[in-house]
Amino acid sequence: CTGGFQGIMDAVSKGAFENGAETIGITVDIYKAVPSRYLTKQIECHTLFERLKNLVDLGDAYVILQGGTGTLLEFALVWEYLNKGVIPPKPIACHGQIWNQIVGTMEKQIEKENRRKGLVICFEDMEELAGYISRCLSGK
Repeated sequence: CTGGFQGIMDAVSKGAFENGAETIGITVDIYKAVPSRYLTKQIECHTLFERLKNLVDLGDAYVILQGGTGTLLEFALVWEYLNKGVIPPKPIACHGQIWNQIVGTMEKQIEKENRRKGLVICFEDMEELAGYISRCLSGK
């Protein structure tokens, strides 16, 4: 499940599609963008908030890749929901240096506030990240 458009979302959808997986794209019509051609299912939303709700609700785990403010918004929402117990525990894994910096800074603040740390794991190696997600989803 991705945001359903081009760039990294398209690459993720393509990889999943070519390996026989269902590929769900949660698109939003306000962007007027072209959906990935690798989607097996598209859920069209009319507002960004509707899109965010679907992305959070449909995820069994969350992989945060290089992105911009939209990715940051999605990441922050999932992290906050997990931290507050709004959604059940699910793994969050980030890939890339930008997230190492953001997560490190936020974990210091979370510690000052005596809130739950360690909900997000950062990886530099994509194979390690994939292994972590696979282990979490298989219960090992």
